[in-house]
Amino acid sequence: MSTLNIVTVTLNPALDMTGAMGELNAGSVNLISSSNLNPGGKGINVAKVLADLGANVTVTGFLGDENQDPFLHLFEQQAITDKFVRVAGASRINVKLVEESGRVTDLNFPGVEVSQKDVSAFEATLFSLADTHDVFVIAGSLPRGMTPDTLKGWILALHEQGKKVFFDSSNAALTEGLKATPWLIKPNDEELSQWAGQELTSQHALMQTGEALAETGIQNVVISRGADGVLWFANGEWIQSQPPKMQVVSTVGAGDTLVAGMCWGELNQWPREQTLGFATALSALAVTQVNVGIENMNDVDALKDQVSVKQITNEKEQG
Repeated sequence: MSTLNIVTVTLNPALDMTGAMGELNAGSVNLISSSNLNPGGKGINVAKVLADLGANVTVTGFLGDENQDPFLHLFEQQAITDKFVRVAGASRINVKLVEESGRVTDLNFPGVEVSQKDVSAFEATLFSLADTHDVFVIAGSLPRGMTPDTLKGWILALHEQGKKVFFDSSNAALTEGLKATPWLIKPNDEELSQWAGQELTSQHALMQTGEALAETGIQNVVISRGADGVLWFANGEWIQSQPPKMQVVSTVGAGDTLVAGMCWGELNQWPREQTLGFATALSALAVTQVNVGIENMNDVDALKDQVSVKQITNEKEQG
């Protein structure tokens, strides 16, 4: 079905090295019990999940030419169309240390530095894909050599062409990107607090901030809250999902999996409640595994029945 076409943009992809361990002792030798190395970056994680679901996925962004083999292997394996712009150097390696308690320590290394020529080549690729695609996911951090303002310009141009842009980033990239009114944003509570410049500790505070963002023209504000589920504001209404309690193995890629679920619902034109229930089930399943992706659809279907989705109003908590 041609409507299942989607482009994911990963401007700063990474090879994710994940290591499982008992407890991290800083300043001393730590033994890793198991590890793996996977092509990652937020947009690539979204692409993996969408490919598993059956979407026709095209990936683009900047890819270092020195260590691209694992990425190429993934794209081939999952029948993902590769439109990455090759740049000099190696894509970064991110080390994720997952302790038995579920705590994750991220060591994110700098990646490639892109030139103005690279940026222009990517821009040409992006807008040629916009001729044939209506839904874009732009997710993750920016490489050195690229400004948040450039990112804002791309989102604005796609928005003006009537494209649906799902946007998930943080820090300066998030702040600038939000000004371009993407169709859907998915900050977590921490990223939203950072953007707001204050700790948003209550659901009421998160919802107030979400509504303020919606007033700027963002049609869908999705706030992920880990074990507390997801809040989604659209058309003046909030809905909320609550996942069942899961045995957490790793939270790596859970947010990206949620974004993929939201995209899948939109591509299939599902009602909001169905989309949120499905996306929440996908994300809940993601925390029970180390790798990003769907190993068994039956597990998702079983979880879907355990996710509650309801309409809520923004009322200040009594207390």
